[in-house]
Amino acid sequence: ALVEMEEKDITLDNFEKGADNPAFSSVGEERLYEECDGEHGETEERRGEGKGRFSSYCRKALRPASKAKHFCKAHAKVLRRIALGLLGVAYLCYFIAACWLNFQRALALVVMTAVVVFFICWSLFKKHCGAKVLLLLNPVWKCFQKSWPWLKWLLWVALLGGLIAWLALDTSRNPKQLVSLAGFCFLVLFLFACSKHHGAVSWRAVFWGLGLQFLFGLFVIRTTPGVQAFQWLGDQIQFFLSYTTAGSSFVFGNTLIEEVFAFQTLPIVVFFSCVMSILYYLGVMQWLIVKISWLLQVSMGTTSTETLSVVGNIFVGQTEAPLLIRPYLADMTCSEMHAVMTGGFSTIAGSVMGAYISFGIDAASLAAASVMAAPCALAMSKLVYPEVEESKFKGKGSIRLSSGEEQNILEAASNGAAASVGLVANIVANLIAFLAVLEFINAALRWFGEMVDIEGLSFQVICSYVLMPVAFLMGADWADSPLVAELLGIKIFLNEFVAYQQLAVYKKNRLSGLEEWNGNQKQWISEQAESIATFALCGFANLSSIGIVLGGLASMVPQRKSDFASMVLRALLTGICVSMLNACLAGLLHVPTEVGDCVSFLSTANFSSTSYTMYTCCKQLFSSSLLDNGTLSFEGEWAGVAESVPCLMQCCGHYNHTSC
Repeated sequence: ALVEMEEKDITLDNFEKGADNPAFSSVGEERLYEECDGEHGETEERRGEGKGRFSSYCRKALRPASKAKHFCKAHAKVLRRIALGLLGVAYLCYFIAACWLNFQRALALVVMTAVVVFFICWSLFKKHCGAKVLLLLNPVWKCFQKSWPWLKWLLWVALLGGLIAWLALDTSRNPKQLVSLAGFCFLVLFLFACSKHHGAVSWRAVFWGLGLQFLFGLFVIRTTPGVQAFQWLGDQIQFFLSYTTAGSSFVFGNTLIEEVFAFQTLPIVVFFSCVMSILYYLGVMQWLIVKISWLLQVSMGTTSTETLSVVGNIFVGQTEAPLLIRPYLADMTCSEMHAVMTGGFSTIAGSVMGAYISFGIDAASLAAASVMAAPCALAMSKLVYPEVEESKFKGKGSIRLSSGEEQNILEAASNGAAASVGLVANIVANLIAFLAVLEFINAALRWFGEMVDIEGLSFQVICSYVLMPVAFLMGADWADSPLVAELLGIKIFLNEFVAYQQLAVYKKNRLSGLEEWNGNQKQWISEQAESIATFALCGFANLSSIGIVLGGLASMVPQRKSDFASMVLRALLTGICVSMLNACLAGLLHVPTEVGDCVSFLSTANFSSTSYTMYTCCKQLFSSSLLDNGTLSFEGEWAGVAESVPCLMQCCGHYNHTSC
């Protein structure tokens, strides 16, 4: 042992020459590993054999699932058709059951099903037969194109002649309605005078938009199905937006959302932004953009993006509607952005429509005003700010709609809600600033007025005098024009909320049967003036909305803030005129309510309270009474009626007249 140690003795000389301990040399390491391999090799082999057997068992167990997966991949189309067929059969059974139990209740389901079936059939028809049909119709289309230069003038002459004949027959009973037609023409000419590019106006968009506005108005105002249909649609949108209360009441409490404007209205922006993001992720909005583009481009020639935003303004506000086309705002032309802003100024939101209805404003008139404003806003926008650039969204083929970068629907909802935070902040800041500036201006005007003994001088009062001729041109009687003009002034320089509150007071006074005049003060306006005012006030075109529009759009597309600021005043003016054009059509199409048989009404009436019908019948009785040398007699319907004198005495108890 000593000899071995001496042989392997480690000396300083060995270190200097670089010799290492054999136990830690590379040779030693290899020897050590060989020993370890020798000891554990058999164990590793046994483990490998165990793993192999376990993998074999797993493969055998998962073999049916793997076969099923391969089968599903190979027959994916067939299985998809079977699944869709089963779902279709199930929905058909549900649809039949709903219609069988209560068809009136299922009417909305019938309409929605009909719309979906129509688009599905149209899509299948285009896919399988579209090319063949176009090939067959190609000779007819070429012949039509050759004849179109003279055929279009023939059509325009026929339409113009039919419109003139209809107006002559319809207004023969009430020629005063032609004043509204004159006001309509004046406003269109005024907007043309304010056009940015007179030579670039697309008259196709202008005339088609005005024509659609007239047809919508005729359908909604003159027909019962039209009134019922749009009232139902407005109610559904209002119900949808009311779901915001579930979230806002949990966060802020019921007291704040019922009393404070910010907590009542602004959460709707968050909810709507979240829903729009989900719909973009699912591809629903992309489908709507293409379909609405196809429907309206055929008639007006407008692009899908601006059209969708304007149509969305029928039931949502001027800040929610641009969310529909948020990914495309940066690439839209100035004319398209002007149309987006004009649509926001020309309509009201579904979130505030319910408040106006609760005031007592007619729901059908509000819905009709919003629907009529959509094509009119597009037409007048193209008249005031014509397209002089090449739009990226002109045709269906140039639109490529993506589903977004979200990985799932929850991420889409979260991103949509988060994106609305900046939008809400901008709305609040701009609303506070603009209303504060307006109040300062009114305070300054009151101070200057008091210096010369003029009380209550303000922008609203000044505007009521300036707009009095406009109110008359819209169709209001000259006696009602100052009150209608005052409502317009309040709407433009404050907001439509306050104006509708005042209109509701006038309507309540009329329905309560109050005297029309209380000294020199008029207590209410006529039914036609109410209808005209309802349409004229239906829009967000006021000074405070400038801040809302600029703040909302700038938060979505900050790089185009200067473009928005340069166009906003022109869009505001266009939006004001669109509401007035709607009011002109309301005055033209208005049908006075028939009073009925006043003799029977007053003979059986309870005079403990008054109403508008009682006021009208009493005025008819007063006009039918004759006082000659102290002898009272009656003419017309009241001649020879035994209850004439008792009814006259009862009417004199409520109203003043010389016969009393």
